[in-house]
Amino acid sequence: MSIELRTKYGQIDISNEVIAMVAGGAAIDCYGIVGMASKNQIKDGLTDILRKENFSRGVLVRQKEDRIHIDMYIIVSYGTKISEVAHNVQTKVKYTIHHTIGLSVDSVNIYVQGVKSYEPVVRRKYIVY
Repeated sequence: MSIELRTKYGQIDISNEVIAMVAGGAAIDCYGIVGMASKNQIKDGLTDILRKENFSRGVLVRQKEDRIHIDMYIIVSYGTKISEVAHNVQTKVKYTIHHTIGLSVDSVNIYVQGVKSYEPVVRRKYIVY
């Protein structure tokens, strides 16, 4: 499915895949986001962290009567305040899509699919005599 924009110069069709890529790129730049999770967990496996080229798999774009709704499936970093991370993602996604594509997003729904903790890597130095 795609979204049609009409300008005085002609018509522009923007696919939902493009909107999903822009939204995923904006979300992954937010502090506290480890990655995107698959929206089809049964088909794709349990909360696999998706690489950069798979942003759109963690984003669902829906259009109802000229209104755009975005569902995002994310994995957050352990120790961050989930409500703040979700709010930051919502704000940044709305802003980025509005300023990049020129569309107003009605809602950005966040679904936290997991929490990932990073264990610090300890390097040991051995001195051999």
